Amino acid sequence: MSNLLLFPIIIPVIFATVLMLFPKKVHLQRLISIIAAVLTFISGLFLLAKVSADGVQAVTLGSWPAPFGISMVSDMLSVMLVLSSSLITLFVLLFSIPTIGVRRERSFYYPAVLFLMVGVNGAFTTGDIFNLFVFVEVLLMASYVLIVHGGEKAQMRESIKYVLVNIISSALFVVAVAYLYSVTGTLNMADLAVKIPEIEAVGILTVIAILFLVVFGFKAAIFPLYFWLPGSYFSPAGAVLALFGALLTKVGIYAIMRTYTLFFTMNIGFTHEVLAIVAILTILAGCVGALAYFDVKKIIIYNIIIAVGVVLFGVSQMNVAGVEGAIFYLIHDMLIKAALFLLVGILTIIYGTSDLRKMGGLMKSYPVLGWVFLITAFGLAGIPPLSGFPGKLLIVQGGFEGTHFWGSIIILATSLLVLLSVMRIFIYAFWGEPKKILPVDKARYNAMFIPTVILVALTIVLGVGAELFMPFIEEAAEVLLNPSLYYDAVLKE
Repeated sequence: MSNLLLFPIIIPVIFATVLMLFPKKVHLQRLISIIAAVLTFISGLFLLAKVSADGVQAVTLGSWPAPFGISMVSDMLSVMLVLSSSLITLFVLLFSIPTIGVRRERSFYYPAVLFLMVGVNGAFTTGDIFNLFVFVEVLLMASYVLIVHGGEKAQMRESIKYVLVNIISSALFVVAVAYLYSVTGTLNMADLAVKIPEIEAVGILTVIAILFLVVFGFKAAIFPLYFWLPGSYFSPAGAVLALFGALLTKVGIYAIMRTYTLFFTMNIGFTHEVLAIVAILTILAGCVGALAYFDVKKIIIYNIIIAVGVVLFGVSQMNVAGVEGAIFYLIHDMLIKAALFLLVGILTIIYGTSDLRKMGGLMKSYPVLGWVFLITAFGLAGIPPLSGFPGKLLIVQGGFEGTHFWGSIIILATSLLVLLSVMRIFIYAFWGEPKKILPVDKARYNAMFIPTVILVALTIVLGVGAELFMPFIEEAAEVLLNPSLYYDAVLKE
């Protein structure tokens, strides 16, 4: 049963490989990819039960013991993220069927989505920092395919920037890994957690920690390294944007979370101070962008950047409230961003544009869509009892308990700006004078709307039922704040 943690990676690999054999059979592609996502989610549920009952799960590949073999590790944090990513992929696949278009479906769309899930789930599960690099490259390869999928001019232009930035950050990743190995002699995360406290060269390790912050910061889109994100995410199709917005930056956030709690703890006074300042600057930069644009996609894209800052501020506090809040908010943000991008996708299909100034009066013809959007907007802004509230409250509490009360005040103030940015979409798109809309037949609309509403409902359940989920969040935070639970499970395996 210890191999159970490999299933969320192996299942999509097998199904994606099979799908590449018959790209033109669209109905079969749809069916098999949805089955793959469902099976991955179910395997994640079994894994959640196993981790909940028996603690951190670890398996070292081949017949080598850890730290010599490649370790795969599943604790409560990685399991919850794997479950969230599998669930989001399932809803995005359901949304893709009526929206993505047969031409794209015939050119390896579904295998690319499944390979993206392989990379994301692998990055969340690996216990080896070089292996993390490998899984990040897998998800990047899949994202390169998806970002140019359809071959439109804007996509091609933006994808060049996206590919270049990721090539540079991947090269930096290898350099950082090489430095880390030269100082510690190991790349196994559990082994690093044991060895780093014994090394006297704290200055060199601090430099390596900041270098990793830059590397993962490119992936997570922290200030000032987020410049590539708004343009790159603006160009792909709605379903792809939902997938990117919900999952890709979260791998970077997870990597910072894991490394900065597990082994880069030798100089917290400096490294985590830098992380806190960068997090607050990221929130402020995101707010400026979210308020500056009159484009529904751009507004939500800048909200991705704001959320990155909020989560990392929680991590930087290194106290129970801050870390628990960061985990809760990370899971909330994955679900709510996917839901918002799907809603925005429906809006752009109805209007034929993402320009807010060309929208208006949709409340008369699509009232349910309007109210669902409003609830989701409130959830994003963290209005109680919706899912954004418990995580943000804990993060703010963590800031007040630590030394960064000023950061907590900024997070509270910017919550109003987040609400303002999404309320602009609600007011422009749904109220005012009705503008010209494109005809969307009822069957297609329902096929788009139903998966979106279910996803919104899940975010409401996460918020209203926060008490039910808190034991899992607390268990995940315990492993982050008490690394011995992690390395004991791996090195004794």
